[in-house]
Amino acid sequence: MAKKEIKMIERTYNVPLRKEFQKVPRWQKSQKAVKALRQFLSKHMKSDNVKIGKSINEEMWKHGIKNPPHHVKVNVTKDDKGEVKAELFGMKKKEDKKGKKVKIEKVEKKVEVKEEATETKEAEAPKEEVKTE
Repeated sequence: MAKKEIKMIERTYNVPLRKEFQKVPRWQKSQKAVKALRQFLSKHMKSDNVKIGKSINEEMWKHGIKNPPHHVKVNVTKDDKGEVKAELFGMKKKEDKKGKKVKIEKVEKKVEVKEEATETKEAEAPKEEVKTE
């Protein structure tokens, strides 16, 4: 038997949402933005089966129903079955050993703190001695 190759398509989009959610009243803007995101992804990835990740949903609703973001940068993957999964750009997928559970973590840049700076602050501040009788 021949082994089947899994074909995955990965793309990054900056999805414009403002033009769509301006067409509806204030109290429906975030709902319309989510619908517009699904419509954009189904059009560009050519699939009707679109799954939006938790991180994108939280980003869309961060400022409430009346004020969604104007643009959203998204990483999109499409598998060979036609299922499209979208995650917020900059979020990293983390798989368990079994490969079943997938955790998503935000990618952060680590800032190194110089030891010299902390030593000079300690040297400047005099230490108080406590006398016990």
